[in-house]
Amino acid sequence: MSRKKHVATAIAGLIFGAATVILAAGQPAQAGPRISPARAPAPQHAPQRGGYSSNEIIDAGHRFFGTTTKGLARAVESVFRKKGRPTGYIIGEEASGAFIGGVRYGEGVLYLKTGGRRKVFWQGPTIGLDAGGNGAKVLMLVYNIDLPRQIFSRFFGVSGSAYIVGGLGVSYHDNARLTVVPIRSGIGARLGASVGYLKMTARPTWNPF
Repeated sequence: MSRKKHVATAIAGLIFGAATVILAAGQPAQAGPRISPARAPAPQHAPQRGGYSSNEIIDAGHRFFGTTTKGLARAVESVFRKKGRPTGYIIGEEASGAFIGGVRYGEGVLYLKTGGRRKVFWQGPTIGLDAGGNGAKVLMLVYNIDLPRQIFSRFFGVSGSAYIVGGLGVSYHDNARLTVVPIRSGIGARLGASVGYLKMTARPTWNPF
């Protein structure tokens, strides 16, 4: 092939390439590969800020408390009106007794809206004119909790926050981050129980302090 023919072929290639670039520039930009929203990776351990609904809490409590269903609904609704939706709850049992001063021991399971759960134990002194010992079923609503380990702390009773509703005792305990609202059945609905504090632990202990 002659030199002139080589040059002509090269020029033709350059013209074709330039025309291709010009045509491409005039076309709308093509979208890149699309990822279906259903397949997009979800954030790991993203907290569900909405918390439990009152129906979810009442249903869980009904299965545990049994016959105190109407009173439980009233008690839960009273807490929701004050505090809104909890991000966790504890269902368990406790034994306590007091005469001027006493002590409380309990154990249960913490459930989180994010899906976690953890066995928990609690202890604490109580102050009040309550006589005798008793056992009680307890439902505790837990606010602002994201991880199970955050429950292991002391929660002090809020002065003047205890009341009886629907035959159940309701009281409020908090620390710098969380609020715990125990709802106690039967004889466990002792107003004096709210004056002390709750110490949540990962293992049982006889030391309430």
